[in-house]
Amino acid sequence: MQAAQLQRKFEAIRANKIFETFVICVIIVSALLVGAKTYDMPRGVASLTLILDWFISIFFLTEITIRFLGERRKRDFFKNFWNWFDTLIVVVSLIPAESTDLAIIGRLVRVFRVLRMISIIPELRILLVSLVKALPQLAYVMLLMFIIFYIYAAIGSTLFENVNPDLWGDIAISLLTLFRVMTFEDWTDVMYETMDVYPFSWFYYITFIFFTAFAFLNMVIGIVVNVMEQENAKARIEEQKENPEPTLRDVMDELNALKAAIDKQQPGGKNSRQE
Repeated sequence: MQAAQLQRKFEAIRANKIFETFVICVIIVSALLVGAKTYDMPRGVASLTLILDWFISIFFLTEITIRFLGERRKRDFFKNFWNWFDTLIVVVSLIPAESTDLAIIGRLVRVFRVLRMISIIPELRILLVSLVKALPQLAYVMLLMFIIFYIYAAIGSTLFENVNPDLWGDIAISLLTLFRVMTFEDWTDVMYETMDVYPFSWFYYITFIFFTAFAFLNMVIGIVVNVMEQENAKARIEEQKENPEPTLRDVMDELNALKAAIDKQQPGGKNSRQE
């Protein structure tokens, strides 16, 4: 009996919005603490950050324990990928970050604490899941983009090698130059340099930018947005299953029951007329 009561208390704590908000605040403080350690600090402040770091580690361990104890079926806790993800980060972050051979690993893991925001905030989970599910479709777009890159790099290396070997000396360097052009990083300087020798080389750059920066990147955005809409629709369906909205019939039944109760209480109701 006491175990069931404790389980319900842990479940209530886990579902409490204030508790979730506090966990998010601790995650943010943890991320800021990692950034603060990159600066030179007085010894007293460094000792304070070390104490805060251990407090955060203990708090995260306690929070994971509460989530585990608040699960009605303990096996279900390990069926959730995000529970495994959080547990791994929390356990590895218990590695001492000072004066040990594993100090670098401990500090790096503490940086990844901020990723726990993804497991706590549903909207971030939807974004990440959408990106992962879009990868198979994105792979074909990336392959086609690489083909276009390769063709233009071969053309550029053949035509513009004598103009500037540092930018067009071989196909590998040409690929890097085209990436610079696609990201619009001083791409006009590259274009004007080749136009001094080949006046119509602007057509080469304009068509490349159209295919890569406009067409293919918009295709990538469209795929990700499409998958994200599907994930949002799934999330809404699951939420409706967990918290079903009342139907019109339910509302009418409730109104009829309320009307019957009012009729019984009124002096001129059915019961009073029968008397």
